[in-house]
Amino acid sequence: MRNRTTAGRARLALALAVLLGGGALTALPAQAAPAADGLTVQYRTSASGATADQTEPWFKVRNTGSSTVQLSQVKIRYYFKADSPTASYRFACSWAVRGCAAVTGTFGTLSSPTATADRYLEIGFTPAAGTLAPGADTGDLQLRFYRSNWQTLRQSDDYSFDGTRTSYANWGKVTAQLAGTAVWGAAPEGNDPTDPTDPTDPTDPPGDGETLFDDFDYSSHTDPAIPAHGWSVRSNSGGPGVPGATWDPSKVTFVSAGGNSVMNLETSTAGTGASTTQTEVLTKSAKFRNGTYAARVRFADTPRSGPDGDHLVQTFFTINDLKAPMADDYAEYDFEYLPNGGWGEPSNILYTTSWETYNPDPWQAVNQHSEQRSSYAGWHDLVVTIDDSAITYYVDGQLFGTHDARYLPERPMSINFNQWLIDLDGQTSTTPRAYDQQVDYVLHVKDRVLTPARAAAKVAAFRAAGTAFVDEVPAS
Repeated sequence: MRNRTTAGRARLALALAVLLGGGALTALPAQAAPAADGLTVQYRTSASGATADQTEPWFKVRNTGSSTVQLSQVKIRYYFKADSPTASYRFACSWAVRGCAAVTGTFGTLSSPTATADRYLEIGFTPAAGTLAPGADTGDLQLRFYRSNWQTLRQSDDYSFDGTRTSYANWGKVTAQLAGTAVWGAAPEGNDPTDPTDPTDPTDPPGDGETLFDDFDYSSHTDPAIPAHGWSVRSNSGGPGVPGATWDPSKVTFVSAGGNSVMNLETSTAGTGASTTQTEVLTKSAKFRNGTYAARVRFADTPRSGPDGDHLVQTFFTINDLKAPMADDYAEYDFEYLPNGGWGEPSNILYTTSWETYNPDPWQAVNQHSEQRSSYAGWHDLVVTIDDSAITYYVDGQLFGTHDARYLPERPMSINFNQWLIDLDGQTSTTPRAYDQQVDYVLHVKDRVLTPARAAAKVAAFRAAGTAFVDEVPAS
């Protein structure tokens, strides 16, 4: 975290964004007859070239039967030819009407390879996806997959691919199963779509993994358990924030909320640098790299007391040190909420940003970000996962942004929470005001990519067992 001294427009111009393709949705003639009581699958592609950085099969699933269908009982298979026998792939959901957190993707190997297929992507749904009434469809499932090393893939020789299909239409070269029974489409010859999945590249590895969990059940910022558990409450001077501000450990307190102990970070000002106090809590050790990071954080749109309007930043992030301007082994992954705007933004905005490097003076940044311009006041479950292919951000179980492999960390990082003021331009009053950010828990699972639901279940299991703190992550 640091000040972005250039206007927000420059920051956004330097950020590297992922643009998703789209197009008009026009019905075309059916390609396969629906089952008498089952499902149909409509398909289109958003990447129509013979080769591409990623394959983008988009689907709609329609209930053609007379009974309501539980989507958790539905499986769809998209068949393709691997680019090499050792190629591995990663699945991602860009957007879904039912929510990306409710959509799963697993790769498998066909028992009888053909000239156009030796692998498949199997799409499933969690119970959170809900049901499908007779005659209803799922709405868009905007999905994609790519090689783990981001090399170009060839899709023109894939069984289920058709580059001419840029509008939704029934497509019989994908299959659908309902409760284990094949109800739609034709698999490549000699391959029964009801065969058990043979995962070759799971997106959610089994096993618990080495874990850090903290419920922030402490008495005060002077509680000896805080440093014993590997945390530091910041008191040293320096950025980010208003010049002349101090970082005040006494403004980090612990209160009860919803039956749990939560950490409260207070930031206050009376309109001058000297009157501004900011707060930060971070791990003393930089030992965290790939895996799942999760925290439940309460953002605030308004101050606890005094006039509103300050350019406040409320955060959850991981970071390591910048050894030199534009050093290529720097890494930082942020959730940053600006309730009153800042960096050129006029009102509330939530950023997730993945950093490759930066130069503080003159300001230059190499990063990729996603943002949503709306209020995020209240409690939110924040999850970021990092594996060898991508950085993926979730808010309240919904996909918020996926960032490219070029921004993956080269060195371990610390875990941080802080609240600070960008500047004093948003509110020039000299009346004292104070803002609160609260943190319920933090979780890190080393080298494991967990879904948001699985991360939440792990937290619930710790709490059910009465475990307030555990740290199994070895020093780097």
